[in-house]
Amino acid sequence: MKRVLTYGTFDLFHEGHVRLLKRAKALGDYLIVAISTDEFNQIKGKTSCMSYEQRKEVVEAIRYVDLVIPENDWEQKINDVQTYHVDTFVMGDDWTGKFDFLKDYCEVVYLPRTENISTTQIKEKLKNRR
Repeated sequence: MKRVLTYGTFDLFHEGHVRLLKRAKALGDYLIVAISTDEFNQIKGKTSCMSYEQRKEVVEAIRYVDLVIPENDWEQKINDVQTYHVDTFVMGDDWTGKFDFLKDYCEVVYLPRTENISTTQIKEKLKNRR
């Protein structure tokens, strides 16, 4: 069984998220998604519209996802790859090169993002409607 791992906040879930998860799942048999916890988002200076538990519930409902785990800090990635016997680590191409250190442990793939959609764009549109 080929295992794939990706990370993200997955706030305000949209078609870009679905497409990323679909392409990630196509790279293997079992997709693990690590979602940033609320505490980790605070450390990163991010705020989410939905709590970790709400985001987790949404992502768990996606048919491409087999397991959801919490992302608590930047340093956990090597441990997650080893613990979950990951074959392929996947991230959006805006992170290209940032996770190449994982190549010592698994294949690293950067997938193109869906154009013209992002959580940041959605938040901006909502903010401008007020």
